[in-house]
Amino acid sequence: MTTNVAIVGSGVMGLTAAHQLALRGASVTIYDRRREVGRGCSWWAGGMLALWCEMESAEPLIGDLGLESLAYWREHFPNVINKGSLVVAPPRDTPDLKRFAARTSHFDIIDGPRIAALEPDLAGRFETGLFFKEEAHLDPRQALSFLKERLQKDFGVTFKMDANVRPEALDASYVLDCRGYEARDVLSDLRGVKGEMLIVRSTEISLARPIRLLHPRIPVYIVPRDDHHFMVGATMIESSDQSRISARSMVELLNATYALHPSFGEAEIIETGTDVRPAFPDNLPRIRRSGNILRLNGLYRHGYLGAPALARRAAEIVMDGKTFPEVER
Repeated sequence: MTTNVAIVGSGVMGLTAAHQLALRGASVTIYDRRREVGRGCSWWAGGMLALWCEMESAEPLIGDLGLESLAYWREHFPNVINKGSLVVAPPRDTPDLKRFAARTSHFDIIDGPRIAALEPDLAGRFETGLFFKEEAHLDPRQALSFLKERLQKDFGVTFKMDANVRPEALDASYVLDCRGYEARDVLSDLRGVKGEMLIVRSTEISLARPIRLLHPRIPVYIVPRDDHHFMVGATMIESSDQSRISARSMVELLNATYALHPSFGEAEIIETGTDVRPAFPDNLPRIRRSGNILRLNGLYRHGYLGAPALARRAAEIVMDGKTFPEVER
């Protein structure tokens, strides 16, 4: 007998959950109130698969989920870029780089010439850095489009967009609530953390991998994308305000980017974006059960790094009756 599963939400959490379920033989329908797939936090993400960098401030569970998710993306998404990530700081902020190193692992400490060998356009700009060679990154928008196409063509997953439905109203064997911050109507301890980002375009500089700059006011990451585009992010503001980027945040993001390389001063601003990340008080994800409803939420800033692993657990709960105490809280 086929297990019918309805998923509410078409961000990276909903799409990877659909994929994990479809791989196990479930019949899946995805609902979303938006007209296009993934037009929430997943659309604005950096796409860094940087689990060892994230351990600077995250709990060990994020590292476990991240390691599994990194393997998932490498297996299922053909456009993962496996060139590692680089963390640098201006000479005056070398103590911040040392603190970052003390809290992380799986990196090489590299000097200026090695930085220049990895990123020629940063030659002479930084004396030391941390190279996390096992990390990777992807373009989130490409990943969302790829997953949608594969789910439709290979597994017959049905998408019902522009459908403002509540999980409780759906008739299915199981319902997965993957609405992110919208699920605060039933998850009273869910809070919003606002993130703001920019996409800029510059033909004056090339980068091969994500660069994290430990800046005194706002640590920033710059992620290269196609056609000389760079994603610059991202603020973390304890707020559920989903309005446009503030002038202060834009100035600080641009200043930090200019500190990485002055060529960014001539970059064209292509796009700005804001959204609200869903987070529980401890910033760790959860699977909450309520009858036949599973609520997958709380990915915070670790969407692409955590969603596939959380989705696999949810799929095994649905299809195999397994339990996962580390996330079922």
